[in-house]
Amino acid sequence: MSEHSTYTPGNAVEKWLDDRLPVVRFAKEHLMDFPTPKNLNYWWTFGAILVMCLGVQIVTGIILAMHYTPNVAMAFDSVEHIRRDVNGGRIIQATHAVGASMFFVALYIHMFRGLFYGSYKAPREILWILGVVIFLLTTATAFMGYILPWGQMSFWGATVISNIFSAIPLVGENIKQLVLGGFAVDNPTLNRFFSLHYLLPFIIAAVVVLHIWALHVPGNNNPVGVEVKDSRDTVPFHPYYTMKDLFGMVLFMIPFAWFVFFAPDILGHPDNYIMANSQVTPAHIVPEWYLLPFYTILRAIDFNVLFIDSKLGGVIAMGGAMVMLLIVPWLDTSKVRSGTFRPLFKWFYALFVLNFIGLMYLGAQPAEGIYTTLAKVCTAYYFIYFLVVLPVLSRIETPKPLPTSISESVLGKAHA
Repeated sequence: MSEHSTYTPGNAVEKWLDDRLPVVRFAKEHLMDFPTPKNLNYWWTFGAILVMCLGVQIVTGIILAMHYTPNVAMAFDSVEHIRRDVNGGRIIQATHAVGASMFFVALYIHMFRGLFYGSYKAPREILWILGVVIFLLTTATAFMGYILPWGQMSFWGATVISNIFSAIPLVGENIKQLVLGGFAVDNPTLNRFFSLHYLLPFIIAAVVVLHIWALHVPGNNNPVGVEVKDSRDTVPFHPYYTMKDLFGMVLFMIPFAWFVFFAPDILGHPDNYIMANSQVTPAHIVPEWYLLPFYTILRAIDFNVLFIDSKLGGVIAMGGAMVMLLIVPWLDTSKVRSGTFRPLFKWFYALFVLNFIGLMYLGAQPAEGIYTTLAKVCTAYYFIYFLVVLPVLSRIETPKPLPTSISESVLGKAHA
């Protein structure tokens, strides 16, 4: 690409740097001048919003780690110390706590956009898989972070989730003890989770770099799902999309700031403002809202089949729910990428989104009565969507005619 480069160093220092470490040339070619489809809508701004969210979480997390004490006798009080005594501590802690929820809002929107517009289809399978890896790492990081305030829900959430490992045949109990650092959630557990919670965001940042690299090889997907034909279909990333992304970030920061300044604790569970007590079990143990859909799937399997007990069945179902995301490029074999041109797909996709919200709601309810039945129905549709709906629709659906190019879809056939 460098032999066709339009970059020329502006002064002697830039030329000296360009000959030795061409970072400015790289930024201009691969970031600023990168040819981007000219029809991207605001759903595409959430990639940049997520990078911003990750930066916010890393910066606030590093500052909080300077004042936090990963010890069961002092952790709860150290968080209160940050909130009450550290200069700016209330805002920094609130930004980090609210930031976790806002991160997942943007992450789910980003993923559902990819699922609707077929961004996982060839040649972008690796891009999608790296995105799912980022989601899984973020989920693990958020769960470990939820343990650190050492409130009631922190302690009992860790106890419930760590019991997942004991469901694995033969080696489960050993893995559980290795993760916890003992037979139950205690000081070694808190230390381990604190270390991993601090480390994983930097690994996430590294995978994000790979994710962006994997995006730049085939280029962006777009709302019509038609590949770029020539330069008329694209615009340079800067200034067109840098400004659009910046505007999206500003809009996203408005509700983010509202929560931080006016309702920083509204997204947290009330029980987590009570110090952890191993002798008092909360009436209803729930994870944070963004983990609820998968928690519902874990709880929904409560029958024995094929020598698999209900506990292991739930673990397999929850793991399977995440594996579905990894293999979706091979489950949906439709030649048409964008859901815009797939009339049947739209309805099943809309039902899938509602079903996912339903799973989220049911995870926060007691596992009894109608809630248990609905959880099973929603869990069933989650798997039916991936394993039945997508493969079958790929074969029987008649899509609408596609535009011949991005320019035609933007300007209309009269101007094409």
